[in-house]
Amino acid sequence: MQSRIPSLNWLRVFEAAARTESFARAAEQLNMSAAAVSQQVRALEERLGAPLFIRHAHAVRLTEAGRAYLPPVQQALMTLEEATEGLFGQTREQGLYVQSVLIFAHGILSRGMAEFEEQHPGVSVVLSTGNSASDLQGGFSDLKIIFGNPHAYGAESDRLMGERLFPVTVRNVAERIAHPSDLLEWPLIEVGTHRSGWSQFLEDRKVRPGGRRIVYADSSLMAMAMAREGRGIALARAPASDIEMNGMGLTPCLPGVSVQGSEAYHLVYDSLSGLRPPARRFRDWLLDWIARQGWD
Repeated sequence: MQSRIPSLNWLRVFEAAARTESFARAAEQLNMSAAAVSQQVRALEERLGAPLFIRHAHAVRLTEAGRAYLPPVQQALMTLEEATEGLFGQTREQGLYVQSVLIFAHGILSRGMAEFEEQHPGVSVVLSTGNSASDLQGGFSDLKIIFGNPHAYGAESDRLMGERLFPVTVRNVAERIAHPSDLLEWPLIEVGTHRSGWSQFLEDRKVRPGGRRIVYADSSLMAMAMAREGRGIALARAPASDIEMNGMGLTPCLPGVSVQGSEAYHLVYDSLSGLRPPARRFRDWLLDWIARQGWD
């Protein structure tokens, strides 16, 4: 059965023609003839079974199908270019591509990256962040820092650290909460993607959850922003959320009361033996640096 994945040359020609809205200008950029551009675009359209351009005398314009197809083609070409440069380019021994969940990058990596850069001045770290699984499953990376099940992202991994959960909100609300059961008088802001949440916290503190009001956020950072605006009580996830909590002026509702989360952060990769030198240096540094902070 013939693959529906088109030729890479066809995709490069399509992207250039779509970007310039001209077969002639695309031909100049690609060092081809306009006739060759037109021929390759036609071949791509025949493979896909749909027209991608509306032809005019001196320009072309994308069809609806072409407009929908362009973004994933551009992303795929960019990913391939980054991977090729990272693995085989002139700087392949020094380029390092890291993907990380946002709260870890913001609250943990930001504290230590200056040390890594000072110790390894020749390594250029390209850091990208995301919140969802789909954010971290696309694109090229040497290493991924994820929260939750590491096996969904790579064959091998290192546990980095866990988290402790405790309720936070604006000061005037926090001062009115003397016992864990008082939390139920306020909306509780839940991050729906986390297994560790309000149910775990309330159960640990022996609070019956009946009558609680739940509002949802898509990340811990958003949950704390909602708490800052007086929309309820969020769960801080220390130490990754410490910087954000302090920056938003949030206060623990029950000082000294926290619950150990059931999930952890992991550094994920396909093969330890296959890591490129800069990735191996970053892994060694990160594991040592986190151990020195006393985080578990």
